Amino acid sequence: MYVDAMFVPIKSDGKTKNKAVYSILGVDDDGIKDCLGFWISDTEGTHFWMTIFDELKARGVKKIGFVSIDGLSGLEEGLRVAFPEAVVQRCIVHLIRNSIKYVPSKHYKAFCTDLKTLYGAPSLLSAQAALEAFREKWSSYPNAVKVWTNNFSHIEQLFSYPEEIRRIIYTTNAIEAFHSALRKVTNRKAAFPNDNSVLKILYLRTADIAKKWSKPMRNWPLVRGQLDIIFPNWNST
Repeated sequence: MYVDAMFVPIKSDGKTKNKAVYSILGVDDDGIKDCLGFWISDTEGTHFWMTIFDELKARGVKKIGFVSIDGLSGLEEGLRVAFPEAVVQRCIVHLIRNSIKYVPSKHYKAFCTDLKTLYGAPSLLSAQAALEAFREKWSSYPNAVKVWTNNFSHIEQLFSYPEEIRRIIYTTNAIEAFHSALRKVTNRKAAFPNDNSVLKILYLRTADIAKKWSKPMRNWPLVRGQLDIIFPNWNST
């Protein structure tokens, strides 16, 4: 699953608010993508996410393999309650964005090149060694380095899986592309009159987008075979 949020201006109690619209993009056993739903919220937290995951369970979702996120508040805690076996993966692209804002623009290229030695390392040991070298070289920008030291567990767990699986779970690009397509109907000067008006237009837009989701994700037969080996009891009831 890929989880992310976008903000939409919606009228509420006579005022216009930029409300968060959360969506979940799922990939089924056959590698086919589908939107599992939209949820609108003024605030975000563990209870909010628990409500969403409880809804998914009630609709028949029994197990979740991987969840790719952008560090959304309360998501991981809520997920652990409903689907404790799920693997939560922070988006590497977002970690890059979060860290370079602490680095002068003249150093962006060199900084990002060094970051590739972390998430693009050939092995876990290489990644761990690269982290130490990275921390030492960029110690003058402690906040930028902290982004990676605090989230290095998400780098480490990538090496628990083959490269083909890593390519699928390491970024939320799939749902960001989905949101980009949705914004063609939500980017407007006037605010939407209510939550339901947003949900309706998103449903209609998704129906059009989903026509392009008839084929499985890239290299899916290979990925599915690897998943069956890693999780041999995945399909057991």
